[in-house]
Amino acid sequence: MMMGKPIANPCCKLKCLKMRKEEEEEEDGRRIVAYWKLFSYADSLDYGLMGVGSICAVGNGVCMPVMTIFFGQLVDSIGKTVTTATAVHDVTQVASWMVTGERQAARIRSLYLKTILRQDISYFDDVITSGEVIGRMSGDTILIRDAIGEKVGSFVQQVAAFTGGFVVALVRGWLLTFVLLSSIPPLVISGAILHKVVGSFASRGQASYSTAATIAEQTIGSIRTVASFAGEKQAIASYNQSLSKAYKWGVRESVVSGVGFGTLMCILFSSYGFAFWYGGKMMLDKGYTAGTVINVIFAVVISSLNLGLASTCLTAFAAGQAAAFKMFEVIQRKPKIDAYSPKGRKMSDISGQIELRDVYFSYPARPKELILKGFSLFIPSGKTAALVGRSGSGKSTVISLIERFYDPVTGEVLIDGVDLRKLQLKWIRRKIGLVSQEPVLFGSRSIRENIAYGREGASSEDVIAAAVLANAADFISKLPQGLDTMVGEQGIQLSGGQKQRIAIARAILKNPRILLLDEATSALDGESERIVQGALERAMLNRTVIVVSHRLSTVMNAHFIAVIHRGRIGQKGSHAELLKDRKGLYNQLLRLQDIGKEMKRDISVHDSLEIGPQSLSAPHRHLLHTTKSQEAMPELPSKSEASDKGPPQVPLSRLARLNSPEIPVLLLGALLAVANGVILPIFGTVLSGIIKTFSEPPQELSKDSKFWALMFVVLGFASFLSHSLSTYFFAIAGCKLIQRVRSMCFEKVVNMDIGWFDEPQHSSGAIGTRLSTDAVLVRRVVGDSLAILAQSTATAVAGLVIAFQANWQLALAILALLPLIGISGYGQLKSMKGFTANAKKMYEEANQVANEAVGSMRTVASFCAEMKVVKLYEKKCEAPLKAGIRHGLISGIGLGMSSFFLFFAYAASFYVGALVVHHGKATFHQVFRVFFALSVTAIGISQSNSLAPDTSKAKVYVASIFEILDQRSKIDPSQNCGKRSKHVKGDIQFRHVRFKYPLRPDIKIFQDLCLTFRAGMTVALVGESGSGKSTFISLLQRFYEPDAGRITLDGIEISKLQLKWLRQQMGLVSQEPVLFNDTIRANIAYGKEGNVTEAEIVAAAKLANAHNFISSLQQGYNAVVGERGINLSGGQKQRVAIARAVIRAPKILLLDEATSALDAECERAVQEALERVMVGRTTVVVSHRLSTIKGADLIAVIRNGVIVEKGRHETLIKIKDGFYASLMAPRNKM
Repeated sequence: MMMGKPIANPCCKLKCLKMRKEEEEEEDGRRIVAYWKLFSYADSLDYGLMGVGSICAVGNGVCMPVMTIFFGQLVDSIGKTVTTATAVHDVTQVASWMVTGERQAARIRSLYLKTILRQDISYFDDVITSGEVIGRMSGDTILIRDAIGEKVGSFVQQVAAFTGGFVVALVRGWLLTFVLLSSIPPLVISGAILHKVVGSFASRGQASYSTAATIAEQTIGSIRTVASFAGEKQAIASYNQSLSKAYKWGVRESVVSGVGFGTLMCILFSSYGFAFWYGGKMMLDKGYTAGTVINVIFAVVISSLNLGLASTCLTAFAAGQAAAFKMFEVIQRKPKIDAYSPKGRKMSDISGQIELRDVYFSYPARPKELILKGFSLFIPSGKTAALVGRSGSGKSTVISLIERFYDPVTGEVLIDGVDLRKLQLKWIRRKIGLVSQEPVLFGSRSIRENIAYGREGASSEDVIAAAVLANAADFISKLPQGLDTMVGEQGIQLSGGQKQRIAIARAILKNPRILLLDEATSALDGESERIVQGALERAMLNRTVIVVSHRLSTVMNAHFIAVIHRGRIGQKGSHAELLKDRKGLYNQLLRLQDIGKEMKRDISVHDSLEIGPQSLSAPHRHLLHTTKSQEAMPELPSKSEASDKGPPQVPLSRLARLNSPEIPVLLLGALLAVANGVILPIFGTVLSGIIKTFSEPPQELSKDSKFWALMFVVLGFASFLSHSLSTYFFAIAGCKLIQRVRSMCFEKVVNMDIGWFDEPQHSSGAIGTRLSTDAVLVRRVVGDSLAILAQSTATAVAGLVIAFQANWQLALAILALLPLIGISGYGQLKSMKGFTANAKKMYEEANQVANEAVGSMRTVASFCAEMKVVKLYEKKCEAPLKAGIRHGLISGIGLGMSSFFLFFAYAASFYVGALVVHHGKATFHQVFRVFFALSVTAIGISQSNSLAPDTSKAKVYVASIFEILDQRSKIDPSQNCGKRSKHVKGDIQFRHVRFKYPLRPDIKIFQDLCLTFRAGMTVALVGESGSGKSTFISLLQRFYEPDAGRITLDGIEISKLQLKWLRQQMGLVSQEPVLFNDTIRANIAYGKEGNVTEAEIVAAAKLANAHNFISSLQQGYNAVVGERGINLSGGQKQRVAIARAVIRAPKILLLDEATSALDAECERAVQEALERVMVGRTTVVVSHRLSTIKGADLIAVIRNGVIVEKGRHETLIKIKDGFYASLMAPRNKM
């Protein structure tokens, strides 16, 4: 390694992963799903809807070609018949396709989640992250829905109009029609190229957005770690980098789409010019009549125009195909270890005998690093086996193999003599209970629901009994909502010990034959640990138990202890047997941990504090009372209830202001869109001119037809330039808006106070969904919709000017009909306003369920809860699905009304035109000019009405965006105001501090807490689990503000100090280390702002006793830790976290159970390292272990929200009947 070389401080994506990701994006960009496969998950009702919708689309499409047949006949009965038929077809077509699109998209989302949960654990270690899952479920399914929904109906309609037009043309004049067919090959070729290139660029853009979604989920899900290390700017920079890449691909996609469509229009107009010139020639040479030529040309014009419009749908289809590739790839993936497979033996019961026979194993993410090398272990039924060894030796790996999270490379794992691979997976997992080192709770569920995960159909009495057995009943009963209390994302509303007890209750409720305890009591204080240990020992009776623990005092009662060393069993026997071998591995671990003192002085509870059966009945009864009285308690309104009030009114002008830097670009785009819009009315004028020419004498006909043909070619090139350039400019503005909105929202979210994230609606899943969907839908207003609005307005104005210039009486008569079309559009917009917001909120809730499940796959798999998660997700999706169906029906009715009035206007124009010609008020030529002007004006208004659904949605999503942007952080790390001391000593004082969590206003954590300690002192905080020790650290880091009192650093109130500077003076190592899905190097470097040298990283790793294990990895410091550090053991993660804290050389060190996950050897080495680091620094230590705190300069005992005792260990231990002395009382020998 090059020492001293500066390296960039990465945030959440390392260089090697970026390179690999870019390669994958390039590869994915060339792969899309075959279009017909998008309908793979349609059911019989969907096929029925698609059939009806297609039939109506065909009927709708042929109406326009039919009108060309009656073009010269001004009979209102025919016009009225077409009008009614078109309206009915519109309603049925749009409603059917929107409904089936919504249903299929919902089914794809559900299938995707179901299949994700089906995958083996290795898939989550290396292939996919929860952020990517949410990004695809919320963003990609919108693109798929568009590709299989209403746009298919439009495509079928346009293809039907194209086909109908050519049939009419062939019947009326086949020779001229065949000549005109020469325009089809270039149209088809350009359309095919457009489809392929747009699909490729769309796929690459979606891959970049997927990366951004992963960064967002990772940052928001680990917001305390990000805030503690002042990593907000790094997270924002990393997020913006992915957005920049997505912006690049988005602009390219739009440019290609614009140029492609411009090319199609150029080809169409040029072919019109050729058609009219050749039509005139046919009149002169072949005796065609003017009516025949006009009929054929109009039929071909309508056909070609619809073919061009159909090509715009191809863009949506291409985006849907690209989005579906990754999702369908997952849906069709068959895992090696299939949680849903019914195959395998199901025995009547198991005794619980376990054997690992000559097992070799390496994690799939690191195939060359063998963890177990010929590992063999036999555990008889009903016995308790303890696994001990160094951190990272493979103890938790054995647990994973027994749960069949992985299969061994070679060798066998047997239960009752049967290879695990031959047993039905779900059946055997139901026989196994797991309590892991880091308890996983689901934030979208209550405590009751989290415990009930242990067994399907568990009653309230069962849940309460399990809570009592796990010593969780007492603290639950003190919560205002008891068992119905929401635990918060990742259980953040509870202390570490409380979470662990909930997890133990969940495992107890399962009533398993085999119990796996992976550091099950590591997070508990002495009192809770002793009681829970007793509860576990009762639960362990008549069960096969495997205990993994670093604390050897907790495993001595095991029937035998296995010491794992270098991938094998290094030593095995009972505690007494192993003690006899003085030079054995077990004795080495004992000496390192100084077990004699640990046994005698581990924080415990006095015998008199033991809770017996009688005292257990009190919380039991209280819990029952709390549970039954919930109905009488006021609760905060749920998100769905809140959303019923409707979204806040936010004018679109606020969104426009966000696009203000692109105003010059938007103006250019709008001007070009206006130019593009004027082309259609000019086209109508040219058409009427050519019709007039066909009635001229032969000599003038020959000359004028050439002129008008040339005019069509000029219009074609003008259309190419205006459409291509306007699309380019609107793409820049629209994609910039997406980038800016996402960046601003993410920056605002990251800089919110920690209390904001405690609220359920601000979970990482919900916020990630909003970031993924809001900006995309809003872009449609600035991009597609604004372009269409400018173009349509220009079309309408120019059309009306031409119409009034031709014949104002006729134009005025027809103009009176136009408000009807506008009213129908307005009614459609108003009717869709309310439920879009509700659907959005509900989808956010549903996505949070998915986010939690994917982020906690081991827990979901262990408790066979995959289908439970899917059912909950589907239940939360029911309401938004119904809203989407209603949306489809209203859109169909709105469009049907619009079409009715449109064709009614056509019929009226024919009728009124006939009258004015009959009375000599207008010429035949003028009628045609007014008719074409009316037609293009109606098209403009119709296109504006088609924006109603998108505009309605956009207003909701604009409101959602500004709901985030308008938030005001109570504690904002982005603010540079506040004092910054040149020299920090480290004097800390808490004066009369009162505090309660914002979401728990009825529970007082600190009532009048006072504590002062000088610079350089080491202060230890002790107390029961949930007493507020970690809250003390949170307040010191200004995650929250105290309700009353003052907290000062060097005499200055911390609220007056610059927040980022304050946090940079502190180094935090928390109880549950949070690592980012990045390299070890990047995770350590994260602790220090700016450039970090390789030498600094290695020095920090050595100080944390992490260098040796990192060097032993195949990729060393470049090894990726996986999502939430899953590729490392608990002890390894903790050491990386310690290295991250010490690399910044903090003035204040905060150690919240910093060594709880380490084995004896590592703990001693790290403890020594921490003691060296602590010299000259103010240190706050939270620990349940006496060995960690007895050397502190000051020990503070927290109870009932106040400091009840403080002093050195030697002083406090002498206080007779003191609380600390009772904690230090000798533990009952086990």
